[in-house]
Amino acid sequence: MIIEMRTYTLQPGTVASFEERFAQALPARAQVSPLAAFWHTEVGPLNRVIHVWPYEDLAARTRLREEATKLPGWPPNVREFEVELQSDIYLPAPFSPALEPRQLGGLYEIRIYTFKPGGIQGVIDRWSGHIARRQELSPLVGAWYSELGGLNKWCHIWAYKDAGERFRIREEARAKGIWPPPSGGGPNMMIRQENMLVIPAAFSPLR
Repeated sequence: MIIEMRTYTLQPGTVASFEERFAQALPARAQVSPLAAFWHTEVGPLNRVIHVWPYEDLAARTRLREEATKLPGWPPNVREFEVELQSDIYLPAPFSPALEPRQLGGLYEIRIYTFKPGGIQGVIDRWSGHIARRQELSPLVGAWYSELGGLNKWCHIWAYKDAGERFRIREEARAKGIWPPPSGGGPNMMIRQENMLVIPAAFSPLR
């Protein structure tokens, strides 16, 4: 499976209108392949919407996207709101949960770490031995590494009831030594860390 994360930066004040038009067009598009999630940013870079699409492979993505462009009403009429578009293709780590409709919480945190070349495998190895205990505190939505787009990216997404629960759980994980996993020694391979707190749209399969 591959996961496409499409991030759109919008003109200020247009997020609600973008979501409304996207929601109107989505039923036709969903007949071709399912949407996995749709969020807008609440904390971090504002005026962004993020939609996530799973595909069997790159060939399926190409075929299904071409099929979708032939549908009446797709893509939605939102171009007037768009400032910048970005697409990244990710592959799931072995322990990443299946992307399926679930109600997990009202707040999601998307964390994207960029590593030096060759650093991703070490992250997967270290996380593999610790992720089960961390998931006892709050659900992991996905743990993915980039294949196309920005390379050497590690994207992990967590669900919380609200910001207060996020703060409490993260403090508990640190205090008990559950999380983050040990660095593993050796040279520091991480270059950059980014995070966003995002809210699911009413039509998002992940809620």
